[in-house]
Parts: sequence; structure tokens; C-alpha cells
Amino acid sequence: MNIATSVSTPTFWLPSDVEAIADNPLPEIPVLRGRPAFPQFAGLDLWDMWPVQLRGGETADFDGWILWMILSAPSLPDPIDRHGVARIRLVMQRGDEWRDCGNLFPDGFCPGKREWAGSAMYDPRAGQVTVFWTAAGRRGDDHISFEQRMFQSSGRVQFGDDHISITGWSAPVESFTSDDDYYVVANQQAGAPGQIKGFRDPAYFQDPADGRSYLLFTGSLKKTEHSHNAVIGIARSPGGLDEEWMLLPPIISAVGLNNELERPHALYHNDSYYVFWSTQTFVFSSRGPNGPNGLYGMVAPSILGPYRPLNGTGLVAANPAAEPYQCYSWLVMADLTVASFVDYWGMKGGRLDQHPQRVRSHFGGVPAPLFQIKLDGDRTEMLGGL
Repeated sequence: MNIATSVSTPTFWLPSDVEAIADNPLPEIPVLRGRPAFPQFAGLDLWDMWPVQLRGGETADFDGWILWMILSAPSLPDPIDRHGVARIRLVMQRGDEWRDCGNLFPDGFCPGKREWAGSAMYDPRAGQVTVFWTAAGRRGDDHISFEQRMFQSSGRVQFGDDHISITGWSAPVESFTSDDDYYVVANQQAGAPGQIKGFRDPAYFQDPADGRSYLLFTGSLKKTEHSHNAVIGIARSPGGLDEEWMLLPPIISAVGLNNELERPHALYHNDSYYVFWSTQTFVFSSRGPNGPNGLYGMVAPSILGPYRPLNGTGLVAANPAAEPYQCYSWLVMADLTVASFVDYWGMKGGRLDQHPQRVRSHFGGVPAPLFQIKLDGDRTEMLGGL
């Protein structure tokens, strides 16, 4: 695949930015006092989630309901194994009421062996949802690999008496492939958490300046000898979701610092472009510095940059020091509401490697309480929960 070169060079997230976190403390996400209850999902673990949105980024409204897509898996003895059997689930939410609408795609539909995170856009005029997602592995393989490809498909929204479904899916189309030049081809056959390379998490963004469509994604840079080579990649379409995507060079780089800038996504607010991502302490380079498990971000005058780290460090919201693993996979929506899921909660300072018996009992596997942030240029503020 040819890659466009007439774009900005990546903005680097620097060790000095992360080192400055210690001198720039931010309010922490409050400690969870209990695992939120979701009795409708008994026997399932839920994690990465995203709402169905309009092209401009606003959350779509379906007769007062929000449609969420959430990664799901049976509650296994070791929650880490959920990634090997993940399916996208369709869920309706209105206030405190949640309704399970089942797996998003029919069995055997996804070209991968598992379904990982992505994004979804709704066209009200056509009554159609377009989903971008990550296909992990290959359907039919008898082993678990870490190959990652990004696909898209469209289906029609159907309203039932007490649920919503999406039917009539178009054949899955691979949105774009790695150039194997800027970006690593993510096809590892084995790996440990935090060590696999990325080509996943497609997140749609429409630039209000010219109407062009973009997909941001978790990537790994090839042109480096660093083992920690995380980047935020981007691809561009002239406008339509079904037009050919052009792969562009990364817009943000953490090469030498971090191995995974996960679920990157963009929003436009007060004439500025914001990009957010999630990362964890253990995926920073062992040579340091290390940041907390948290939501990070940068701001720029255009979607292609140049970017500067929010709050002078990149950190926007972190788990509390008393419970550093309690939530993960944050998503900032257009109204600045932030969603995530409950990871390992109630550990009271304990670590999983020291207390392996807590792996199952202390895994949340449900959506976390929402909270809001305020954006003012390159400064942020965390507001109360919802």
C-alpha cells in the first residue's frame, strides 16, 4: 500500500512529559466502593465499550436509548483468557436500565477468530450503522494468534417490542492493511499481555473543517530498534465511509517510552482537536519513567498535529493510588462524558502477581461509573460522576 508523505511528522510523547506527572498531580478517579451490579449479564465479562455515534461524534439517540457495543466473553477462571474468545455484544441503555441484545454479528461472520474493539457510526437517513472493528486471528484456525486486521461492515437498525437489533450486514471489508514500512504487520503467533504489537482499535472521526473521514488506531512503529514502539496511527478517506482509505504516517509516537497506546480516539472541541488514549504502567519501558494506569491525551490545531500533551504531561485521569488497577479503557465522548470498565477492583494495594487467588474474585468485568471532564485549551479538569 502506498502511504501519503505530505503530512506532518509525529508528535513525540516524551519521557520528560511522563516524569513531570509527579510534579503535576491531578484529582484521581474515586475509589470504587463496590462492583457495580449488572444482573442482566450474569455469566459474562464485559470490557471495552463504545456508543453508536453520528458522523459528527455525537452519541446517537434511538427513541431515548443509547446503543453500546461492548466486548464480551464467558466468565472464565482466569479473566485474561477472555481476549481469546471475545465477541462484540449489542446493548441498549437508558438511564439506569440496560438491556442485552445479544452478539452483534452472527456466528461465523467475522473474518477473525475473535472480535476486538472498534467504533460505530449511524446514518439516520438510511437507518444504517457502519461498524469498524478489529478481527484478531483467523476464523477457522485451531490456535490463538495475535494477528490483527481492521474490518468494516454496515447493517440496518431494526426496532423490536423490547429490543433493538442490527441485521442485513454487508460482507466484511478490510478497511486498510499495514504498509510494513511505517507500521509493523501485527501477526505475532504468540505473546504475553502488554508485549504484542498493535494494528487495531479503529476509531472513526470526521474533520469538521473539510468533512473528510479518518480512522485512528493503535499501531507499532517498524522503523525503530526500540522494543517499546507504540504509535497512534491514522488513515484518511476523502469523505465516504465506503471509499478507499489512505494510510498516513503516525500522528503521535511513544517510541522508546511505551508499547501500547490503546483505543486512541479524537474529538473536536472549541476549535481544537483532541486525541485521547489509554495505557498501563506495565507497558512503559523498564528503563522508565512509568505513568499510572490512566486516560491520556494531547491537543492540536489540526487532526494531523502538531500536538502538545494535555496538562503538560499527557495525563488526564488516573486510577487512585490506593486502587491502581480498578478501571481501564477510557473513552471520551462528544459531551465530555467518559466511559470505561471495572478491571481489578478492591485490591487494597495488593498486586495480582502476589495474590493470584484474587484474579477471578476481584475482576470487575462490567461498565464503570461514568464521569465528566472539562477541556480548556491544553488543560483539563475532572468533574463529578454521573
